[in-house]
Amino acid sequence: MKIAIAGAGAFGTALAVSFCSSQPITIWARNADTVNQINKGRANPRLPDVTLPDNLTATHDLDDVFAANIILLAIPAQQFRRFVAEHREKLAGKMVVSCAKGIDTETMRGTASTIQDSVPSATVGLLTGPSFAADIAKGLPTALTLACADMEAGELMQNALSVGNLRFYRTTDVIGAELGGSLKNVYAIACGACIGEGIGDSARAALMTRGMAETMRLAASLGAKPETLMGLSGFGDLVLTCTSELSRNYRYGLSIGRTDKFTENTTVEGVATTHAVAKLAAEKGIDMPIVSMLQDILTTDCSVAEAIAVLLRRPLKEE
Repeated sequence: MKIAIAGAGAFGTALAVSFCSSQPITIWARNADTVNQINKGRANPRLPDVTLPDNLTATHDLDDVFAANIILLAIPAQQFRRFVAEHREKLAGKMVVSCAKGIDTETMRGTASTIQDSVPSATVGLLTGPSFAADIAKGLPTALTLACADMEAGELMQNALSVGNLRFYRTTDVIGAELGGSLKNVYAIACGACIGEGIGDSARAALMTRGMAETMRLAASLGAKPETLMGLSGFGDLVLTCTSELSRNYRYGLSIGRTDKFTENTTVEGVATTHAVAKLAAEKGIDMPIVSMLQDILTTDCSVAEAIAVLLRRPLKEE
């Protein structure tokens, strides 16, 4: 099965490096300079200190990617819907796998669901779970989730994408996998803010645990399976993202807690996802106090300490 990738950011490039161990890979980059850097310099500034393999070819022509059997879309979540809509005819009837984690702020849909909405004839998968681009590019052992509603197609994708030290577990619960991978970015910002404020690891553990409870409530209201959230796409990704400074969402939270300016030129998916999830929770009547307080921190002059105080003053109840 021929694999190709649209999106030459850090994660898309890291996946390309991994898949190059089993076949030549084509990756599409929006920027012509990035194409030249990959093809001529064997490097991508988005993934420093990694020498790219000779059988990785960058292109500025999306048709080179759309010719593959399995098309991976490593496009930022808030640009995802427009990209899919622009290319729906070329994606029709294809196996298309989203590699983006996030909830669209207008449609309240995850990225795999966005593909299915726009391209009903596509066989849609979702690649998600606990991973950092650098680890994948270096060939370090990594276990991820491949979600696909079609069990047979999901098994085919799983077998094609599992190479070297990159291992995929399969699920048919696309909604649950979408939510786990998206909401962990929200709680990573909250945990980073907590540590940046100096509130402590015990508070972080509480935020992670209660954050998972919020996620499971929302997931249940949307028909997802609780066990999905306890797997790699939920619990696994939450632990990694909320505890490591390699996570840009966690680093963004640290900057909030320390009242520093965040200067990185990178997408912090958790910000938009916070607003989308807050809106979705309100529509569904789901209580998500951590999401609500984080939204206040992001949009008002509410401090981290004030937000924590509000959470601690909530009525006592059973776990």
